[in-house]
Amino acid sequence: MWIRWWLWPLVAICSADQFRDEAERIMRGTPVIDGHNDLPWKLLNMFNNQLQDEKANLTSLADTHTNIPKLRAGFVGGQFWSAYTPCDTQNKDAVRRTLEQIDVIHRMCQMYPEAFVCVTDSTGIRQAFWEGRVASLVGVEGGHSIDSSLGVLRTLYHLGMRYLTLTHSCNTPWADNWLVDTGEDKAESQGLSSFGQSVVKEMNRLGVIIDLAHVSVATMKATLRLSKAPVLFSHSSAYSLCHHRRNVPDDVLQLVNQTRSLVMVNFYNDYVSCKKEATLSQVADHLDHIKKVAGAGAVGFGGDFDGVSRRVITHRLLRRSPSQKTSWRLLAGRCTATQRPPASISSQGPCWPPSPPSSLAYVFCDALGSGPLGSYSSREIGHQSRELPAPQAQGLGSSSRQTHSGPLIKAATLLSHEGVCSQHPSPGGGLLDIHGQVL
Repeated sequence: MWIRWWLWPLVAICSADQFRDEAERIMRGTPVIDGHNDLPWKLLNMFNNQLQDEKANLTSLADTHTNIPKLRAGFVGGQFWSAYTPCDTQNKDAVRRTLEQIDVIHRMCQMYPEAFVCVTDSTGIRQAFWEGRVASLVGVEGGHSIDSSLGVLRTLYHLGMRYLTLTHSCNTPWADNWLVDTGEDKAESQGLSSFGQSVVKEMNRLGVIIDLAHVSVATMKATLRLSKAPVLFSHSSAYSLCHHRRNVPDDVLQLVNQTRSLVMVNFYNDYVSCKKEATLSQVADHLDHIKKVAGAGAVGFGGDFDGVSRRVITHRLLRRSPSQKTSWRLLAGRCTATQRPPASISSQGPCWPPSPPSSLAYVFCDALGSGPLGSYSSREIGHQSRELPAPQAQGLGSSSRQTHSGPLIKAATLLSHEGVCSQHPSPGGGLLDIHGQVL
């Protein structure tokens, strides 16, 4: 009897080590890609975007979820950095401030070339991974950042934007946000206006991924039915498990399945448990549910690190038992990466600017690697004027893959972002009003 009491803890320890070793083996061979990180917003609020401030050094940055050692600790191979500006900048200085946040992302790559490389397609992601650097992509969080201008949309694309969230927590003149579903905002576009449809079509043509986090259910459905390319929810969870309107309901998950789209699960407790606390087990429940309804290829991680307000995940090791009929395990499993053949949305007619058809890079994982999470700190709404220093290169030594504290492995579909030809050329005027008319 006493031998058995001593034996079980030893077996558990050995088993845990085995799972961790297997997870690290998987992550060394498969890029870990996270869909949403608000570190650029933290750099604005903490350091006024002065990256040369000694305290802003990303190798030793404190009081944030994200820094270079943590990214390496989690084998992070790719990160969508959020270029975010608050809703109160809409119809004011949203475009300028979005440009400044994109500038911060580019300067991160310039100042830390051994850690980051800014990329715009799946080829760049794979190259960065083999070089031991974090492939850094730009996601613009909020349609108000384009100021109802297709010209601005195209300009942000040329500056590296590879996804655009159609709304933040406010309506744009052409798309409705999630607060419409709570009754806090009124529907203005009934999903998408005619100009909103033009935005979706132009994003398809350019090869910009459409992000439906933060939008209303009507906007989700209208976009999924209109878009010729898969879309993503960069940081949302399953509504059936947590009735928060930022989450994705099952009928929309069915459309996600039909369109080969992607839901990247958020770790914010309000979206995971709808309570003050949440556990990794509950996160896994969301992953399982989305996998069940939308398919394994529809599941990803969008941690929202440095973007939400509370400690959301307890530190614990989770292993699902076979009786639960799930292939998700936080520290075990298999991942394979495949490249689907290129698939153009339209191959006829002129294309402006000329660009090859997009292709889809798929990463299918039936297990997830994870570690402890830090506490989430609040996203403040304040903004300060600032001057941006010139970039300064700073080497960081070895770029070999090492390890991260966040559960960021991805089972996902990722667009290559290389552009899609439309059968209609872009309007020559560049600037359109909200009705789609050339100004």
